[in-house]
Amino acid sequence: MKVDLHIHSNCSDGSDSVDELLNKIKKAGIDVFALTDHDTTEGCKEIKKLNPKGFIPGIELTCLCGNIKCHILGYGIDIENPKLKALIEKGKDLRRQKLETRINFLKDKWDIELTTEEKEWLYSRKSVVKTHLANILVKRGLAANNIEAMKKYLDDCKTGNTRFDGQEAISVIKDSGGFAVWAHPLGGEGEKHMAPNDFLPRLEIMKGFGIQGLECFYSRYTEEEIEFLVECAQSNNLIITSGSDYHGTNKDIPIGKITSDE
Repeated sequence: MKVDLHIHSNCSDGSDSVDELLNKIKKAGIDVFALTDHDTTEGCKEIKKLNPKGFIPGIELTCLCGNIKCHILGYGIDIENPKLKALIEKGKDLRRQKLETRINFLKDKWDIELTTEEKEWLYSRKSVVKTHLANILVKRGLAANNIEAMKKYLDDCKTGNTRFDGQEAISVIKDSGGFAVWAHPLGGEGEKHMAPNDFLPRLEIMKGFGIQGLECFYSRYTEEEIEFLVECAQSNNLIITSGSDYHGTNKDIPIGKITSDE
């Protein structure tokens, strides 16, 4: 059985529509999959109407657990749960705040002013993230790709804390019938991977916040890193999940890829 529990659509920062995703999932021979868009369930609503086999509704929440900046994956959630819907609405306000800060930063530091059309496109997104701004900069010819654009123009922008409280996010996931998993716990795209001695104290903190699982199999992790995470999950009675973190053309990760050694 082929499983990919970390996929993004263009309802957040992926490039593929729901229909395009479903076609790619079928072609890749993936039996079980989860759509885990950032801080939104709009894509899950679309997929649920089509009722494909092997679909698990999910979400990826941008959180702060103590002093740990992290992403929490929620699986098997009830997308109509009132507490979850309220949290998502709060997230929209936080993201809009962060977007405005970044737009002003581009103007003040780099003398890059977005057009009315570019702003309208950003405001129309169900879940706007840094990648969307970076793609605009790439289209303008200011960077070769969105990773370069983010590092050069946006990474120095201080947006303050616009993340969900981790305890609230995990509680809401559980209340909606789902289970909460720490996404790419050793570090995500473009981040330096943590060594075991750095990770283990953070794991204890995350357990205190109620985390239920670890994304052990991940497209950017080596077999050695995966083995370490699996051992951590098993010794702490945590759920083990796998995901590619597929974003279409916004990241060079093939759908279904769950280890860097593939």
